Amino acid sequence: MHLDVQDLRNFYYRSALGRAAQSSMRRRVFEFWPEAKGQTVAGFGFAVPLLRPFLADARRVIALMPGPQGVMPWPPDGTNVSVLTEETLWPIETGHVDKLIILHGLETSERAFDLLEEAWRVLGPGGKALFIVPNRAGLWSRRDRTPFGFGRPYSASQLETQLRKHQFLPERHLGALYQFPSTKRVWMKSGAMFEKVGRTMPGMIAGGAFMVEASKLVYPPKGKVKPVQAKRQKIPQGVPAPIAGGV
Repeated sequence: MHLDVQDLRNFYYRSALGRAAQSSMRRRVFEFWPEAKGQTVAGFGFAVPLLRPFLADARRVIALMPGPQGVMPWPPDGTNVSVLTEETLWPIETGHVDKLIILHGLETSERAFDLLEEAWRVLGPGGKALFIVPNRAGLWSRRDRTPFGFGRPYSASQLETQLRKHQFLPERHLGALYQFPSTKRVWMKSGAMFEKVGRTMPGMIAGGAFMVEASKLVYPPKGKVKPVQAKRQKIPQGVPAPIAGGV
C-alpha cells in the first residue's frame, strides 16, 4: 500500500529527520550519477527529493507519482514536472528514459511484478535504474514513524534476484541512512558522524536503506522462446516414396 503524498512531503520537507534522510540519499545518488547532461531522468514513487540536482543539466526530468499515493506539484519554484500516473502504465514512450530512480515505489507496490516490467519498458538501451528500498536488517525498517517503516523491506539478495528475473543486471550497490531514525536531539546532533562512519562499513548491514544500480538487458529476448521443430511431411496416397540413389 502506497503512502499518502502529504505524509511523504511532510517527512522530507518539514521534519529535521526527513531532511537528514534526503541529504544522506542525495549524497549517495551523486556517487552513482554525478551528472546527467542532455539525458532524460525519471523518478517513480516519491523520488522528487533526489531529482532536484538533475534539473539544471538534464534534457528532461519527469516525476511519476502513482495514483494510490497522490501527486503534488514539483518543483515549487519552477515549471511543474510531476504527473499522476497509473502504477503500471506510465505516460512515457518505450525506451526514452536514460536514468530512472524508484523511491517508495517498489516496496509499497502490490503489483511489483508489473511495476518492474514497466520500468524495463521505459528504459532505453544501456539505461540505468536506481532502486532504493528499506534494508531488511536496518533500524529504519523497524520504525513506522518514517516512510521506510512501511511496505516490504528487502535484503540485498532478495532485490537482486527479483531484478534479474525482469532482465535487469545489478551492477553496484551502496547503503544510506546510517544515523538512528530518531528525532531526539542527541541522535540528531550525532547524525553527521554516524553517516560519515557508516559509509566506510558494509552498506547491506549498517544502512537503513540500500541502493542498487541496475542496467537494462536487451538480449536475450524477454520470455521463453519455444524451439521450432520441423514437421514430418506425409506422402499423399498414390505417390511412390522417393528412393535414394545417384543421379
